Amino acid sequence: MKKRTLLNVLLAATLTTLWSGELRAQMPNDAIYMPKGTVCIGTMYTHSSWNQYWENTLKRENLNIGTHTTQSVMVMPAIGITDRFNVILSLPYVWTKTSAGNLMGQKGIQDLGAWLKVKAVDVKGFSINGLAGLMIPLGNYVPDFLPMSIGLQCRVVSGRILANYTHPKTGIYVTAHGTYMWRSNINVDRDAYQADDRVYNTNEVKVPNAYDMGARIGILKQKWQTEIWAERNSCVNGDNIRRNDMPFPTNNMQATMVGWYGKFQPKALGVNARVGYVTNGLNMGQSTSYMVGVLYQFGVKKS
Repeated sequence: MKKRTLLNVLLAATLTTLWSGELRAQMPNDAIYMPKGTVCIGTMYTHSSWNQYWENTLKRENLNIGTHTTQSVMVMPAIGITDRFNVILSLPYVWTKTSAGNLMGQKGIQDLGAWLKVKAVDVKGFSINGLAGLMIPLGNYVPDFLPMSIGLQCRVVSGRILANYTHPKTGIYVTAHGTYMWRSNINVDRDAYQADDRVYNTNEVKVPNAYDMGARIGILKQKWQTEIWAERNSCVNGDNIRRNDMPFPTNNMQATMVGWYGKFQPKALGVNARVGYVTNGLNMGQSTSYMVGVLYQFGVKKS
């Protein structure tokens, strides 16, 4: 994060005039809100690649894979229901490839995502925000063909608490958040699988729940924004990749990432960009990623 929701947003755009108020595109990891009756649609391209990964705690390369690359294009509408309550949707199309070996890359629509975002406390630049999220797989992709899979095919319910302080005069802000993600079991196209040093004679796989936490510091002005950030993503349990084996959805995947985000939106049309680097991890690749996007904001007025 379908088709019906996105079509409704695009239809509304044809019935509106440009909104001339404050222009601030927002994401699920910030304390920025779209004003009531406004919509910002972001279209973003992301590129992520790695040639080394952690097999359990062993950092290694695999010449049968070479460099692994994941790319995606995502549409993300953010809708201002009120000034303190927003809805954010997302829908990515993802494709993978490797520079060596014979593993077939996968491609397709991944998961529809939706966030409800509410500002619960707002006092003198300090705010506490609550977010509830839901992700539902839409594409018929294969989840147990990692690292070529484009997703895990599990339904995800998440809850996030986000605290933010923004200095009223300078626009300097500090944000911190924590999220817990409940993941559903999935079904795979096999009669049995091995995990946790045992064999399970079933096609139902338990995907570990996960959490993330992050902090960012930056400057937010009416027309532009810049920040540096650090995040930690981790499963709460799970097993490790066995020596010289492929990853599996039961693996305990962990990563610590640092990066930069920036946005420039002088009027209704704007651009944003993001770069990130995995500094350490477990059962996953040490990736370098970048994102570039185009933002378009408009107001919805009743005829």
